[in-house]
Amino acid sequence: MRIFRTDHLALPLPPSHRFPAEKYRLLAESVAGFAPHLLEPASAATPAELCRVHDAAYVHALLEGSLPERAQREIGLPWSPQLVARACHSVGATIAAARVALLQGCGVNLAGGTHHAQADKGSGFCVFNDVAVAARLLLDEGHIRRALVIDLDVHQGNGTAALFRDEARVFTFSMHGQNNFPFRKVAGDRDVELPDGTSDETYLALLSANLEELFRLARPDLVFYLAGADPYEGDRLGKLKLTADGLLRRDRMVLDACQRHEVGVAIAMAGGYAVPIADTVAIQTATVKEAVRRFDRTGPRPPIDETQEYMQ
Repeated sequence: MRIFRTDHLALPLPPSHRFPAEKYRLLAESVAGFAPHLLEPASAATPAELCRVHDAAYVHALLEGSLPERAQREIGLPWSPQLVARACHSVGATIAAARVALLQGCGVNLAGGTHHAQADKGSGFCVFNDVAVAARLLLDEGHIRRALVIDLDVHQGNGTAALFRDEARVFTFSMHGQNNFPFRKVAGDRDVELPDGTSDETYLALLSANLEELFRLARPDLVFYLAGADPYEGDRLGKLKLTADGLLRRDRMVLDACQRHEVGVAIAMAGGYAVPIADTVAIQTATVKEAVRRFDRTGPRPPIDETQEYMQ
């Protein structure tokens, strides 16, 4: 397997901006502590690759710096050449993770999961839709016939659902907070809406009840897994009550299903806004460590520890 990073590309934001850009550097540093042999920088997605799902006018406005102020406000991140570079490399990281997953069983993007971006606009800290671009590219190239998106970010994957609304070869599943952003949801192939305060056992029971049927319905050649850390009880944008242990159990359920069905999985980190940000980093580190334990065949594998406490 391989783990792709984009944190080496600076993302300048105004002071006190609420987007926690530092989590990408912290996560890469954490992963380097147990899997340095798997880490590598991602290449950027090309304009042609981006235009497979995004309108050319939107792509070129971003690349040229002519995106209107209103569109920048909807994204929630001010335009800069560095923002464009990071966004293009993040899409490239998911493309690379998907290609590796087809060959080796698993690939990881330490960023990505930008599931609010639609054909003609970005939204909610999402510039381009990395999973949609990667899925469309592999479909167009004939490397896969069908894909399954398992989106477990706390926010609904409205952009992904909209982009694949008329694409029968991509099955979109989102399990998210009912009363959370986006406030106008876009129906995917299957959506599970959760009330505020949903806890581990309720969440995991619902996920378990859906997973097998998802594979039966989608019959995927590849799974894209958005392993959001924002269902965590300490997340300031989440509204749910999952513990760090519950989120790790969630990851194991998804990876168990992928291995049981012998389907490769491309993992993107998606959201995480805990205070302190170290909590998000610890949760996402545990996700990556679990993937490495299962799929890495090139170095020592981190041992499973059912009793480990991930939050200090």
